[in-house]
Amino acid sequence: MPPRMPPRTTGPIRLALVDDYDVVLGGLAHILAAYRDRVVITEIDANKPLAEDVDIALYDSFAQGEADTGQIDLLVSSPRARRVVVYTWSFHPELIASARERGVDGYLSKTLPAHELVDALEAVHAGRTVISEHPSHLHVDPGLDWPGRHEGLTDRESEVLALITQGRSNADIASATYLSPNTIKSYIRSLYRKIGVTSRTQAVLWGIGHGFTPDHHRLDAWRHGDGTTITTDPASVSAD
Repeated sequence: MPPRMPPRTTGPIRLALVDDYDVVLGGLAHILAAYRDRVVITEIDANKPLAEDVDIALYDSFAQGEADTGQIDLLVSSPRARRVVVYTWSFHPELIASARERGVDGYLSKTLPAHELVDALEAVHAGRTVISEHPSHLHVDPGLDWPGRHEGLTDRESEVLALITQGRSNADIASATYLSPNTIKSYIRSLYRKIGVTSRTQAVLWGIGHGFTPDHHRLDAWRHGDGTTITTDPASVSAD
């Protein structure tokens, strides 16, 4: 793990939002907009070069795979971010322990109200390691967004459909999200009913047509350091 740079002592926190779905980033930016005097989002448009170093890289885990430690390692090892925070609704003890071992500075729940999220980010910026308590409820901030929300999909149903649209099997999804296979099947039955499909192929086609393929691979810009991104071709997503 590279040594952490000391925090800046003046001005609002410079924040990079990291996720492959623009609608997810937009929702997160929306709930933080009221706190511009404390948090400034300097990186959100993945089609532009990474222009400056940031105080915190906030890694939104939506459809990224909770257990994908390689992505976390990439952010932690980047010299561009002073701190790395995972923003998630998955609080399996193994995930938290793995994140801490890898050098993550914060592990924050999507159930936090916006003002508590900002408080936690400021604590991380000051040098503290902040781990949210296991959420006692499953309601995310009402300002957050995700694909399919307006069609009635919950955040978790949306994530499962996004992973299906990416070509993941049920076993892959269970492994990536640390949910049981039966829980994944339950989410699939519910989301199929809501979007009016009866097969996986139909679900993939619906997902492709409704914004469930990644808009880009944002972490490629962190890997290359030059703003280069890769746009996903929906036609290349497997329907199997």
